[in-house]
Amino acid sequence: MQIQDVRKEYLQEGLSEEEAGRDPLDLFQRWFESALQAEGDEANMMALATASADGRPSARIVLLKGFGQDGFVFFTNYEGRKAHELAENPRAALLLHWRSQARQVRIEGGVEKAPAQLSDDYFRSRPRLSQLAAAASPQSREIKNRETLEKMMQQLQEQYGEEPIPRPDFWGGYRLIPDRIEFWQGRPGRLHDRLDYRLQEDGSWSRRRLAP
Repeated sequence: MQIQDVRKEYLQEGLSEEEAGRDPLDLFQRWFESALQAEGDEANMMALATASADGRPSARIVLLKGFGQDGFVFFTNYEGRKAHELAENPRAALLLHWRSQARQVRIEGGVEKAPAQLSDDYFRSRPRLSQLAAAASPQSREIKNRETLEKMMQQLQEQYGEEPIPRPDFWGGYRLIPDRIEFWQGRPGRLHDRLDYRLQEDGSWSRRRLAP
């Protein structure tokens, strides 16, 4: 099969304005709950796109760990590439793709560090090996080999033993505060539905339909 022949027909029902409502966060909640049922523990996978001060973009997959009226939360190393880019250019875009339902949600907005208490609470909830990995990894920096990383893990395991592992200062959360959210629903014949919400100065959301 040639790559140009790879295609999928979308047979899902559409997305109407009446169904969507005026609050995109309410619609996101409904879509996310549906995605959890359909895709389980992969429902919170999302692409995070950032850009440097000179406009060079980069993207990677991260995990959505919270959302609400105050924004969308993810956690990472504060010294990695994404963190440097967010320091230079504190705006980002998120993309969630729920393949089984032929749905995408694109989210754009400003980004700020999450409160320290939120980062502490989430860090304590992580599996112990994940805590150790966060503390051991000098994210995005060159290392000599795999053995170097494993040795750092071993040293931390010996250092802490059975004691609680404190959250490193260089690791924590970010919150993307949305000002634009677009919902995409795949439809037959590529005549997809797209509803675009934009935050207004008074805190309300405008809504418009976009051509696919």
